[in-house]
Amino acid sequence: MSNSKDGKCPVDHSQFTKKEEINEAGKCPVMHGGNTTSDKSVMDWWPNALNLDILHQHDTKTNPLKSSFSYREELKKLDVEALKKDVNNLMTDSQEWWPADWGHYGGLMIRMAWHSAGTYRIADGRGGGGTGNQRFAPLNSWPDNVNLDKARRLLWPIKKKYGNKVSWADLIILAGTIAYENMGLKTFGFAFGREDIWHPEQDIYWGAEKEWLAPSDSRYGNLENPSTMENPLAAVQMGLIYVNPEGVNGVPNPLKTAEQVRETFKRMAMNDEETVALTAGGHTVGKTHGNGDANLLGPDPETAGVEEQGLGWKNPNKTGKGRYTVTSGLEGAWTTNPTKWDNGFFEMLFNHEWELRKSPAGAWQWEPKTIKEEDKPVDVEDFSIRHNPIMTDADMAMKVDPTYKEISLKYMNDFDAFSDAFARAWFKLTHRDMGPKSCYFGPDVPQEDLIWQDPINTGKTAYDVAAVKVKIANSGLSISEMVTTAWDSARTFRGSDKRGGANGARIRLSPQKNWEGNEPEKLLRVLSVLEPIAKEFGISIADTIVLAGNVGIEQAAKNAGTTITVPFTPGRGDATNEMTDSESFEPLEPLADGYRNWLKKEYIVSPEELMLDRTQLMGLTAPEMTVLLGGMRVIGTNYGDTKHGVFTDTIGALSNDFFVNLTDMGYSWEPTKNGLYNIRSKKTGAIKFTATRTDLVFGSNSVLRSYSEFYAQDDNIERFVQDFVNTWVKVMNADRFDLK
Repeated sequence: MSNSKDGKCPVDHSQFTKKEEINEAGKCPVMHGGNTTSDKSVMDWWPNALNLDILHQHDTKTNPLKSSFSYREELKKLDVEALKKDVNNLMTDSQEWWPADWGHYGGLMIRMAWHSAGTYRIADGRGGGGTGNQRFAPLNSWPDNVNLDKARRLLWPIKKKYGNKVSWADLIILAGTIAYENMGLKTFGFAFGREDIWHPEQDIYWGAEKEWLAPSDSRYGNLENPSTMENPLAAVQMGLIYVNPEGVNGVPNPLKTAEQVRETFKRMAMNDEETVALTAGGHTVGKTHGNGDANLLGPDPETAGVEEQGLGWKNPNKTGKGRYTVTSGLEGAWTTNPTKWDNGFFEMLFNHEWELRKSPAGAWQWEPKTIKEEDKPVDVEDFSIRHNPIMTDADMAMKVDPTYKEISLKYMNDFDAFSDAFARAWFKLTHRDMGPKSCYFGPDVPQEDLIWQDPINTGKTAYDVAAVKVKIANSGLSISEMVTTAWDSARTFRGSDKRGGANGARIRLSPQKNWEGNEPEKLLRVLSVLEPIAKEFGISIADTIVLAGNVGIEQAAKNAGTTITVPFTPGRGDATNEMTDSESFEPLEPLADGYRNWLKKEYIVSPEELMLDRTQLMGLTAPEMTVLLGGMRVIGTNYGDTKHGVFTDTIGALSNDFFVNLTDMGYSWEPTKNGLYNIRSKKTGAIKFTATRTDLVFGSNSVLRSYSEFYAQDDNIERFVQDFVNTWVKVMNADRFDLK
């Protein structure tokens, strides 16, 4: 709640009938400012302070479901066929409050599902339709998502009926898939298993712009070279899913747009054939909406008044719906039969000459110079009226770019090949961020293994784990070698799209075996010891690597006077080169690792911010980050065996020395010219330790210092070891979806 414009309290005090209910000074009893508004924070006073919020988002307190809730168990109760029937029926059950184009909601539902899944980007695996995040800001109010609030509201009766047995995330994607089936496409399959979030995702960086659809120049080092777009972004402008439909920065030029399309879809894990199939398949059905002045639309859902009840973009143009709907500003359908899956897109594109015209909303679009009346699509309300079809600049790119044109002509001449290519690309688009097939659920999950699913062979589960550990312990490998190899294998895991991790042991394959952060020579030496052990016992190398890390931690704990067994669950498998798409794994390469005190090079963002990003992707909390880093420092896992941050005299012992020495006021901390820090004894003046920013932030940041002090306490030594082990196991098992 914020103060009203005249400075008066916005609370009606007449509601308080008893004098004692108003505080003594007669002031408003409601706390104002940062306490109740979303744009204020107590930390606004210190804008450069390290923000740990991304490690705490989606806390259980935001989730109305009980901690015992299992979506997988609820899915087992779901009547899938009944749900699919209800969604099918919805397609042609036009509602007066938001009527369907041509009496069919297919185009709207497809756009909703597409814009949910289409935010995925391969650089960090974030975005996508796997969390139902389209319900929340900023996505629910993106300019590219105008009127998708209506699509989700149309689905509400179905969500209400099936309740917790189907998530919003699954229902949104299912609606788009059913829409295609309803209009004649044989889809490739569908999997349930997406779990909803209950709060906006604050870890996703959508760009630095402070206004919607700002010119895209700021996203590129050179706008003429789309590959210079800022990482990890994929869309060309703030508030768009892909590219500007009118052209680069709204200026039509299909050849230039083709370059942006290629880069954008590449960053969303799509090749040229998939890009053509998706572009054509997406525009085979439905239409654009721009029959009115877009500037007259009301505020977006997050800005609209409470009386709008979560809906936005109120349209004052006549009925404001049907033929008068305004979304993108372009106006028209692409094909003659926009509620039917056919080859109409390619036939329309190649059988006509096109010229630039303006839509009623003033947007640039391409329309045919000449076209037979019977080839025009009919009006969405009055089927006796026909309108010109349209093409976006991105559609025209499919005709003028030589590579896209060749693929388009191939599909135009082979409708079955086009249909299969689109069905597979749609499945990939809508399932790319779900992770391996073990995360899939339902009767329509395809049997075929696809390389983008990162398939892994099934691992052996029944073997003598203790015997393997003895063999590893006697192998001559050091604690550091065992722990760092296991860590490097597991740290690639991204909870964003459930890729990477220790399962599959892809650390021994290209490109991972050559990554600088994995210290290739050292890695090769360790693998040459572990692989014969795996072969001797007939188990996976993946299990052997993780077991070696556990052995190293147990030895380090013993060196510190603690006997502990690190929990281990066998069953990891080994991937092969044939199962591995090397190119798609390149974005998983670590460019920094605060846990091993390593930076590939200097970056604009600070090392501690890079550590937070990696920590969030691995699914760790701030306390888990703290205990894990402190333990790894004293074990001696730094890249290149550097001593920065190794605040102990007994390297290789799992002690709480890192925190004890970090919080010891007997030391002074001074920066050096090379970006490092010396830690001097105040008593002798001698340099005792050296450190990096990543080390010292655990003493300088007030929140992280509170955790460091906790683990430095004399009564928390055992707690430190146990918490370290628990966090270590969490990292090692992060990709074990077969256990979840």
